[in-house]
Amino acid sequence: MPRKETLFCSFCGRPIKRNEFHVNGIDALMCDECCETVSNIVRENHIHAEKNKKRELKFKLLKPIEIKEKLDEYVIGQEEAKKVIAVAVYNHYKRLLHAAQDNNDVELEKSNIMLVGETGTGKTLLARTIARLLDVPFCIADATVFTEAGYVGEDVESILSRLLQAADYNVEKAECGIVFIDEIDKIARKGADNPSITRDVSGEGVQQAMLKLLEGATVNVPPEGGRKHPEQKFIVVNTQNILFIASGAFNQMDKIIAERLNTNRIGYNQENRVLDKNNMMQYITAQDLKNFGLIPELCGRFPMITYLSSLDKDALKRILLEPKNALIKQYERLFIFDGIELTFTEDAIDYIVDKTISLKLGARGLRSIMERIMTNAMYEFPSSKQKKIEIDKKYAAGQMGEKGD
Repeated sequence: MPRKETLFCSFCGRPIKRNEFHVNGIDALMCDECCETVSNIVRENHIHAEKNKKRELKFKLLKPIEIKEKLDEYVIGQEEAKKVIAVAVYNHYKRLLHAAQDNNDVELEKSNIMLVGETGTGKTLLARTIARLLDVPFCIADATVFTEAGYVGEDVESILSRLLQAADYNVEKAECGIVFIDEIDKIARKGADNPSITRDVSGEGVQQAMLKLLEGATVNVPPEGGRKHPEQKFIVVNTQNILFIASGAFNQMDKIIAERLNTNRIGYNQENRVLDKNNMMQYITAQDLKNFGLIPELCGRFPMITYLSSLDKDALKRILLEPKNALIKQYERLFIFDGIELTFTEDAIDYIVDKTISLKLGARGLRSIMERIMTNAMYEFPSSKQKKIEIDKKYAAGQMGEKGD
């Protein structure tokens, strides 16, 4: 019987003795030295991947009280909303930080947030400020641009394209970010109580498409956004750890809440609880969102629901003066660059606030009026030799086309 030929390692090529340890495959052999080398490479790659994962999860996690204190520096009022958001955000990112070390069988689910309030009450500002405090990727998406597949518009997955861009296409970093979905009330079912025979291409179908993103799923994301097509390359993103914050004005929601609470009984509801009819939003529940036209499954994906109150005269005045980025401070800073000291009289500030209230645009209306009042001053005074400017009510009214007192 002929002797078998000498064995050689298929990787390094050296001969293998018959009593020497080796790994035998279908069409290949590996000697003990190559086995050890491959084992070390796998181990180093695993350690490197774990280090990268830990580095990506390093964000500034503040306690709920600390988060609210930081929010107070930028957002005036809305105490209840700031508390709810602080707790939800803290629990969400605490869950992320301890997920790798926690061997407990209890699986912690994330709590997406729904913000309800009139335009200009600070919904977007709250979300943007939270992302800046935590130093995580943040993007804003408008729900009104999304339609069902097959119709002109964008797929809901393109929301994540914006988040990837904010994270410089670092997938691990993006998977710990915050997505803010604005105008979510605009995709409510048309005629929730009276279904229409026409196709609701930007309503219930879009809500259904959002469910897997909100719950947590592995999604193929088109890098440039827009519609998917077969020849396109995709980036795989897991939405399990992405925090979604949705907001909407939900016009006429107060009537839906009032009907549910049966406010026909003067000042009391069926539970004999005194109601504040001037701020019915504080009683909002998931049931009210459902009655408005959001499908129950979508309501369930937003367990944290909070409201933002309408801004009164005092709140608008404080917004003008107190936050770190207050409008008055911004204009004063702009004029300092030109060596000009800018001041506003008390009656001018009151005039600006009163005009904002009349427009019913909330804090967003403050900037519109300020821009209109200050445009001519910003055009003329940088070229003048005047070093001090005082804006009074007469000047402000004049710029608005009115007569000052």
